[in-house]
Amino acid sequence: MPRKGATESVSDIRATPGGAAVVDRLPTATTRQRMRRRVLQCGKAGAQWRHRTVPPSRTEDSCVASGKILVAQGGGPTAVINQSLVGVALEARRFSSIERIYGAHHGVRGIINEDLVDLTQETHHNLELVAGTPASALGSTRDKPDLAYCQEIFKVLQAHEIEHFFYIGGNDSSDTVRIVSLEAQKAGYPLRCIHIPKTIDNDLVGNDHTPGFPSAARFVAQAFAGANLDNAALPGVYVGVVMGRHAGFLTAASALGKKFPDDGPHLIYLPERTFDLEKFLADVKAMYERHGRCVIAVSEGIHDASGTPMAALLAKDLEHDAHGNVQLSGNGALADLLCEEIKSKLKIKRVRGDTFGYLQRSFIGCVSDVDQREAREVGEKAVQFAMWGKRDGSVAIKRTGFYSVDYELLPLEAVAGKTRVMEDEFIAPCGTDVTDAFRLYLRPLLGSGMPDAFRLRHNPVAKVLHQAP
Repeated sequence: MPRKGATESVSDIRATPGGAAVVDRLPTATTRQRMRRRVLQCGKAGAQWRHRTVPPSRTEDSCVASGKILVAQGGGPTAVINQSLVGVALEARRFSSIERIYGAHHGVRGIINEDLVDLTQETHHNLELVAGTPASALGSTRDKPDLAYCQEIFKVLQAHEIEHFFYIGGNDSSDTVRIVSLEAQKAGYPLRCIHIPKTIDNDLVGNDHTPGFPSAARFVAQAFAGANLDNAALPGVYVGVVMGRHAGFLTAASALGKKFPDDGPHLIYLPERTFDLEKFLADVKAMYERHGRCVIAVSEGIHDASGTPMAALLAKDLEHDAHGNVQLSGNGALADLLCEEIKSKLKIKRVRGDTFGYLQRSFIGCVSDVDQREAREVGEKAVQFAMWGKRDGSVAIKRTGFYSVDYELLPLEAVAGKTRVMEDEFIAPCGTDVTDAFRLYLRPLLGSGMPDAFRLRHNPVAKVLHQAP
């Protein structure tokens, strides 16, 4: 039980070293009644706001009532998404007005099911351990909420008196935050909504890059460096299919695995360029004749001139995802089909293919330290923007030097539902390689300690039995 006169003592305890006793004391019934009265006052104020020409800020102190925030993770997991989660949880503890930090299991699905957990009770030490663990610690979802779904989300946020909503995810997640924000504004409810960027596809507009991409790019670069060494030892044709339906950043990262001029990948195919099967076969034939082998990086989203995915054109039966899109990830169809075309049309015997699939998303032990740091900081900045700012928005990474970044809060409508693709300056004129501009763009993101490969020097011994005539 709280001691007399200590109804607001939770924030004081949270400030003690180690944070071990942050939940020992709860607000009294008197304090909770005061909170409810203040929520009702805010609701009345909201009704008055709708009659004003310019809506006021929803950050007025008079509308701070419960001190509760909610954070969730959506979309595909990454190697550093938990850094952003922990960034929110730990930064929020620095603000005395925040008394409870909730997390939602499996993203927005967990919100509407009220499957919430109290992160306030987590120790600082365990949160740090979770931060360094890949994938989504809270669980994620592929749900793509519409208006009705977002209205259900808002009902739960209201019922639990949530004042700050943080959603970590990609462009679909940012659109969810936008809709929930609008619902709160219409209801006159004091809710601050912040989208925290995350996607290995690197396709969020307004960002130099997005957390999750650098670590996935590091994996792709290292994987192709290894595949190139294998292919050089046993020459043939190797096809590696990488994630990326509309944006080719991740596939392009394969180029950072090259060291010597004749290293692979020798050909890179991106969804930003039209894919022609006959030209592809001609390219492979030319590279095979030049090097005696060929390593190829292919984006899962390559398509013909009409925009139809090549996987759909070459395969008879393909699964579709929950949004009706052809299921490009999670199967080896495209790699197998391209390998078969090479074997049958070019008569090359040694042809192998791989589909990276989930490996590139949360591969433990292959994480960019730059990515880890920035993923933590976007979570921290999200809380700062929410507590000190006067509007909802999406946190964005902006490059300020070689290499340094800063963070901005973009309007939700500037990011929501939009897709960034690789800029033309990053793609070589031939369409099957990247430019030095892209290499300079990506290299600092991969972080420190990138492995290196070396070759034996060529010091031939004169032949005895097979001398030239």
